[in-house]
Amino acid sequence: MSRKLLKNTVKVGGLTMVSRILGFARDMVFARVFGAGLGMDAFFVAFKIPNFLRRLFGEGAFSQAFVPVLSEYKACREHEEVQALADRVAGTLLGVLLMLAVVGVLAAPVVVMIFAPGFLHDQHKFDLTAQMLRITFPYIVFISLVAFGAGILNSYGRFGVPAFSPVLLNLSLIGTALFLAPHMADPVKGLAWGVFLGGVAQLALILPALRGIRLLPRPRWGWHDSGVRRILKLMGPAVLGSSVAQINLLLDTLIASFLVTGSVSWLYYSDRLMEFPLGVFGIALSTVILPTLSRSHARASREAFSQTLDWALRWVVVVGVPAAVGLLLLAGPVLSTLFLSKAFDVEDVYMARLSLMAFAAGLPAFILVKVLAPGFYSRQDTRTPVRIAVVAMTSNMAMNVAFVVPMLLLHIQGPHAGLALATSLAAYLNAGLLYRALRRQDAFQPQPGWGRLLLRVGVSVGVLAAVLIWGAPPLSQWLTGRAWLRAGHLVTWIAIGIALYLVTLRLMGLRLSSLWTPPPALEGHE
Repeated sequence: MSRKLLKNTVKVGGLTMVSRILGFARDMVFARVFGAGLGMDAFFVAFKIPNFLRRLFGEGAFSQAFVPVLSEYKACREHEEVQALADRVAGTLLGVLLMLAVVGVLAAPVVVMIFAPGFLHDQHKFDLTAQMLRITFPYIVFISLVAFGAGILNSYGRFGVPAFSPVLLNLSLIGTALFLAPHMADPVKGLAWGVFLGGVAQLALILPALRGIRLLPRPRWGWHDSGVRRILKLMGPAVLGSSVAQINLLLDTLIASFLVTGSVSWLYYSDRLMEFPLGVFGIALSTVILPTLSRSHARASREAFSQTLDWALRWVVVVGVPAAVGLLLLAGPVLSTLFLSKAFDVEDVYMARLSLMAFAAGLPAFILVKVLAPGFYSRQDTRTPVRIAVVAMTSNMAMNVAFVVPMLLLHIQGPHAGLALATSLAAYLNAGLLYRALRRQDAFQPQPGWGRLLLRVGVSVGVLAAVLIWGAPPLSQWLTGRAWLRAGHLVTWIAIGIALYLVTLRLMGLRLSSLWTPPPALEGHE
């Protein structure tokens, strides 16, 4: 089983990497064409609001509630009953989303006032954000239906198409930035249309794949259907539980709207870089284990359930920790290599570097939350993670104030980095409480060998950090020279770091092949 899990994780991660690389290309186009000024601050808020709702109605709370119920139907009922569930869920979801989209478009200025009240002091920025939000808000309809289809495909072992679909959004945004925006009176509005068209393209990709497994939904209103009611019941508290990180990021945006122009953009670019390893590895791992955990729970196989979580957590340590250290130490070089230009200048690199380092410090926690949360949702337990989410979000809000206000009063550079640091610390609190709850519920029992694994990874990460600290050039040297030279140096140092880490792991006695050897309890649980 763990070989199959790893194969699927690599498949999803590989396709996600293609999307993330195109995402970098997209952000490079953004930085070079539009920079980090007023227009991009407005666009990022107009994009973040429907993107946040996507995490609630898409791969966040909805998927966490839908996949376990769908897996149970698939395991215990006939295909016709699975089709009927898909039809009624699709119809109910579509009806709710259409109403939400109409409200969002009509009330766009009010929504901006709620999520970015700091923009009120600049009427042009506020109006521009509201105008773009009216274009981007319908994206929530398309992308939530994409996530609904992806949940069905993932439950049937079809991970490729859902993992590839974000590529189309990136291509749409790159295309509109380069070819549509220059012909518009306000060029940055072209990006809003790129979001809209990207949502349409992703939905068009998913529908034929659903037809291929004979589960293309015929939307029917099903508010009173027992399966739909179960999903809604699970989804209610999960809205907060699975989306705490996104709520925290929106709170960051709200506070950043009161800071100097550029703060929202600096947070966006640094968050995007942190999202690369999180998406390629963390979200891929979470996507793959949720159906497996749901099947194990449906079959009452507690040992297989626990060992699946143990397997995933070991990979988080082996991959997530060195990725965090590497991103933290190479934050400046990565930003200067990807984004430095006339529009995104040296000051932008320095300011975005501060928030990227803070986000990078929390990368292992962000991945842990993605892996631990399915341990609850697969058992249809949404109450526990929502209680934990409330604690984490409240702590994040308190830390936002505790970090940012003194920095503003003392005129310390980069108060936006305090927002990123608060988000990272809240993620550690969230992950720690989720882990403790799984242990207390006896849903997870660590397998032998964790002490040796942590020692080996700790030493190997120490070697990686030492080489990058003492060997890599200072940031000032990365800010000069041609872009292709910076790219060559960055690739070289990343390759050196990865090689030294892997060699040290091997010298410490850890064979990575041992992490995908199926444990006895998982044999036969296909």
